[in-house]
Amino acid sequence: IDAIRFTPTGARAPMTWKASLAANYTDGLVVLHRGRLVYEFYAGELREDRSHAAMSVTKSLTGTLAAMLAAEGVIDPAAPVTRYVPELAGSAFADVRVRDVMDMTTCLRYSEDYADPEAEIWEYAKASNPLPQLGAEVVGTTAYLRTLQPEPGCRVGEAFAYKTPNADVLGWIVARASGKSVATLLSERIWRRMGMEQAGYFQVDATGMPVAGGGFSAGLRDMARFGQLLLDGGSWQGEQLIPRAVVEDIRKGGSRAAFARSGHPGLVGWSYRDMWWVTHNAHGAFAARGVHGQTVYIDPKAEMVIVRFASHPQAANAANDATSLPAYQALADHLLSRDGK
Repeated sequence: IDAIRFTPTGARAPMTWKASLAANYTDGLVVLHRGRLVYEFYAGELREDRSHAAMSVTKSLTGTLAAMLAAEGVIDPAAPVTRYVPELAGSAFADVRVRDVMDMTTCLRYSEDYADPEAEIWEYAKASNPLPQLGAEVVGTTAYLRTLQPEPGCRVGEAFAYKTPNADVLGWIVARASGKSVATLLSERIWRRMGMEQAGYFQVDATGMPVAGGGFSAGLRDMARFGQLLLDGGSWQGEQLIPRAVVEDIRKGGSRAAFARSGHPGLVGWSYRDMWWVTHNAHGAFAARGVHGQTVYIDPKAEMVIVRFASHPQAANAANDATSLPAYQALADHLLSRDGK
């Protein structure tokens, strides 16, 4: 696998798979093919028995839990958010459906630009921080969510807009509807039942609420097992942990027209569904993605799962997609050629 060659997006010269790992500041990467571990790499401080921040890959876990509850009739995606969280009346979520939160087609006056020190992401980060916040105006994630207001001129449902507060609202909805936090629900419904090697854990805010938008940490192999669960239609060792209809809904994807209005020029033709990124490529690949290069990439046609933990100095995935997405496709093609497909 290290010798596989591909051409990065926008480049002329090819690159090897091995060279791409350094280029993307990869801390660790595993590949499963047909459920078997075929590649494993560690660098820096990461080891097979250590955990790593999953960052916004957490959103896909939260989205999966919400979709499971929806499939079971516990959550109604067509219902207003305030049915489950009446505290959000008067906020940007007052006239929003649960489905709009799940697919991030809400209208929030909020910037996720990490390069802008004045962006609202930093106010959100301060509010959701677990450390003592002496003199802070807003303490805790739920208190911050109630302050968000709608973006003028925006119409809910028309455009995908990647904004982390949606995931925390969804986590709040999951907790209210199920009576359990996302951490407890993930443990009971998936993590323990799969017999993971390591405990996964959530960062919590000052009130003890799990950060559903980016607070999860886990071991690399365990995240690969989670990816395999999705690849296998929600089934694990003969037990249906996630309803197959949920996985099919994720793979179907969301509105491509709404995604096209989002300003992701490097992800043409993609969509977003249940907090998963859906490529709509010929292999039907879909992914969980997090800042600084975190990825769970699932390719159904190649029967392949790639999980990468990384520490890229630039937060946005656009900084590493050019040398990551073509590499994933090249590996999928390599595996298919070995299988004679």
